[in-house]
Amino acid sequence: MAALPGQAQTGPLFSAKGTSVSTSGTSALLGSASQVVNTDQVRAELLVHAPQGIRAGQTFWLGLQIEHHPDWHTYWQNPGDSGLPTRLQWQLPAGLQAGDIAWPLPKKFPIGTLANYGYEGRLLLTVPVTVGADFRFPDTGPLTLGLQAEWLVCRQECIPQEGRFNLNLASAASQTPHAALFESAQKRSPKPMAQLQEGGTWITGGQTTVSADGQQLSLRVHGLPVSWRGQTLSAFPVTASVVHNAAVQGKDWTQNWQGAVWAAQIPVSEERGDSPTAMRWVIAAGPESAPKPPAFEIETPVQGTWPALTQAAPAEISPALAKALAENARAAEKPAASSATALGLTLAMLGALVGGFLLNLMPCVFPVLAIKVIGFAQADTSQAQHRAAGMAYTVGVVLSFVLLGGLMLALRAAGEQLGWGFQLQSPPVVAGLALLFTLLGLNLAGVFEFGQMLPSSLATLQSRHPTVNAGLSGVLAVAVASPCTAPFMGASLGLAIALPVWQALTVFAAMGVGMALPYLAASWWPGIARALPRPGGWMQTFRQAMAFPMFATVIWLLWVLGQQTGIDGASSLLALLLTVAWLVWALGLSGRTRWVLSGLALVALLWLGKSWLPLALREAPLDTASTQGTSPTAPGTLPTSTWQPWSEAAVQAQLATGRPVFVDFTAAWCVTCQYSKKTTLADARVLADFAARQVVLMRADWTRRDPAITQALTALGRSGVPVYALYAPGQAPVLLSELPSVAEVQAALQQLPAPL
Repeated sequence: MAALPGQAQTGPLFSAKGTSVSTSGTSALLGSASQVVNTDQVRAELLVHAPQGIRAGQTFWLGLQIEHHPDWHTYWQNPGDSGLPTRLQWQLPAGLQAGDIAWPLPKKFPIGTLANYGYEGRLLLTVPVTVGADFRFPDTGPLTLGLQAEWLVCRQECIPQEGRFNLNLASAASQTPHAALFESAQKRSPKPMAQLQEGGTWITGGQTTVSADGQQLSLRVHGLPVSWRGQTLSAFPVTASVVHNAAVQGKDWTQNWQGAVWAAQIPVSEERGDSPTAMRWVIAAGPESAPKPPAFEIETPVQGTWPALTQAAPAEISPALAKALAENARAAEKPAASSATALGLTLAMLGALVGGFLLNLMPCVFPVLAIKVIGFAQADTSQAQHRAAGMAYTVGVVLSFVLLGGLMLALRAAGEQLGWGFQLQSPPVVAGLALLFTLLGLNLAGVFEFGQMLPSSLATLQSRHPTVNAGLSGVLAVAVASPCTAPFMGASLGLAIALPVWQALTVFAAMGVGMALPYLAASWWPGIARALPRPGGWMQTFRQAMAFPMFATVIWLLWVLGQQTGIDGASSLLALLLTVAWLVWALGLSGRTRWVLSGLALVALLWLGKSWLPLALREAPLDTASTQGTSPTAPGTLPTSTWQPWSEAAVQAQLATGRPVFVDFTAAWCVTCQYSKKTTLADARVLADFAARQVVLMRADWTRRDPAITQALTALGRSGVPVYALYAPGQAPVLLSELPSVAEVQAALQQLPAPL
């Protein structure tokens, strides 16, 4: 298996490993090395093929096999208009020398006005290893071969990943368990074609000629297989940053056979970044989307004169790599910059305090707060008891915020891509909250009392320690408020995740103080209790009325679960909740009837829990058609007022054509998001302004965990939704408030340049 010259991929891909973007499962890549690494996008394995064994003077092969999950791909040595090639950095014992990657034949991935080259399905990147004359296999212990690999895996979003691999060989004997895989990879690797002339006549090889205006290349190749004559061929440029990669075969670039000579006319990129004296090509039969081996690699001299480059461009670093390095550098600088001044931390705490206060207006939080405040009207409680309850409630709220924030920070430090409200991305958590709110609603409606459900010892303990109840009420309030982001909270949360841990937890604690502030003030200010009506029948009526916001929250949670698990999952949970309601009602009866009906309800509940509950807890496969809704607007075309799915690639493609983009970062479990979606973002005046200014509307749905969206939010300095961002070509994104008004959106749109 011959190695191709000049294709060693070594050196770090990113500026700092700790700042590289990871995805669910990617954190495992940073742990101890192994032969296999799994992520949610690929399975990577280090393989060996040594037919003659590991002996002095012989050559054997190592290979990184990458099995892509459906719709995901990695990149060729020339990735095209974006992307990054896979890099392999070997750690081998003395006497072993790794060669260059034998890159298999790639395929083209068109993306709007751009195109990339890479691989999907199963890929094996092979590397020859030369065994030196002085090499000796270890007398004791295995021979350890190490590899540090870095790759970029993309679908619509792109995720840099890395893996450390170790392969331990017990002996120097022949190793051929993967012979078929290596032979297949060898067949797919292009064979070098020499430049050979005889008496001034070409035998094999060719030349590339630059047109007079520098906008087109004429490629002529001699000595291709006779069986190829008359067929359509594909030409993949190994030399990067020269040709127009997105040129369509047979339309934008043409070809023809002139006897035994194959000729092609290939356009030069308007953003050409190099003026090479030789061009390297890989030629294969078939379309660019599915070329067929065998393939040939040829290096052709360039004849003609290149026009001067319009702008200086690095010779070895692609724009995509430069962008990745810049983003990592910014990410590395962000904590130092944000913690450099105490003023920034003070403003973050102030925003968190106000945002936490406003959380009390959420429909699922307000009943908890209202009932606690109404409790001040009871005549059998003293001012000291009120104050103790207020302090306990505050402690419960603050501790819950700190613990929830600490959990989020710990998971992010472990490599998880998540943010505020992350727990609502889990179907079991949503189902558990729906059960909790159902029980709370039934309790408020008077169907049952918690004291009836508890053993007498616990019920007595509950009545003896009302401050404990107040503290647990604070925990409950935080649990129901966590998926929401109130005004002023977004920037504070975005800053918190970039601060040192103790400062970040201080911001979360300030948010808890803000949320607890109304009840704490009412408990310490007797005038509030005196302003309430005297105790009477109205208190029972008010309590029962507060059951309906709880049931409304259950409906909302069922809708969220339906987005995550499908209609079967939501229906299964609804049946379970109905059975739970039957059970708690039956337990409130007396005599034999109580036990008969409770037993029937319990049997039904156990059966449903075994047969239907898994449907409510299992996340349904992502249905691309249903989630996207509409086809993305082609770059350069006029957008309509319909929303299309977000991806970073789609945003950049639209900006490249001069179109502004408005992105709604949302989630089904975010009440604030749904309110703005049905009001401001559905307002006829706003939609008319979007259309008039030719703004492309995109929606980034974070209902399920999505590392690409998490990365985009982090880049905007946010860690939760809602976030509303207006992108314009050549300008920094403009962020709107968490509850934008029609006037605020229109004012932001007026700052855009007039459409052409």
